[in-house]
Amino acid sequence: MAQPEQAGGGVRRSDRTRAGILAAARERFAADGYERATIRAIAADAAIDPAMVMRYFGNKEKLFAAAAEFDLRLPDLASLPPEQRGAALTNHFLDRWEDDESLKALLRASVTNEVAADRMRLLFAEQLGPLIARLATPIGADTAAAGAAGAGAAGASAAGGDSVATRAGLVATQALGFALCRYVLKLQPVAALTRAEAVAWLGPTITRYLTGTR
Repeated sequence: MAQPEQAGGGVRRSDRTRAGILAAARERFAADGYERATIRAIAADAAIDPAMVMRYFGNKEKLFAAAAEFDLRLPDLASLPPEQRGAALTNHFLDRWEDDESLKALLRASVTNEVAADRMRLLFAEQLGPLIARLATPIGADTAAAGAAGAGAAGASAAGGDSVATRAGLVATQALGFALCRYVLKLQPVAALTRAEAVAWLGPTITRYLTGTR
């Protein structure tokens, strides 16, 4: 009977250790930023050996993905004409990728680490999804009017919800795919595109996702 209790205590100690590392990492990343924060400093803050940090999280990028808070700082584009929103959103994403090392660190980590990938998925779902829902051209209006009776109208409403989610996902493919190729893989000639060229390529595509035109 003693062994299960010891095992349970071990699990609890493990949870406490992990929580302590995460708390120390959040404070250190917030104070020093991603580039300056070190595993050694985080371990010292948590009063453990640096090897324990590596044991729990593998490397700094994976620890960062698990600990840090992320904000896309998405702008309110509702006042812009619909045809300008794609370019404006593209410019905003380029600013975020170029100015925030933490987002690039999360992107790099998400390629190989499921925890980081989950953080990235949640980040875009929670922050980009509501924005797209507000900006997207109303979906299924004609269908709803034509089939306003009973289940037909309900079906149109459900389809509209699915379409908004699809649009948000497609916008994310542009933001994430371009960032991966440009800033992580440094794929040419994508990495060499000027800001104006990048906006000219991506903006119309994102606008198309927002307006629902095919």
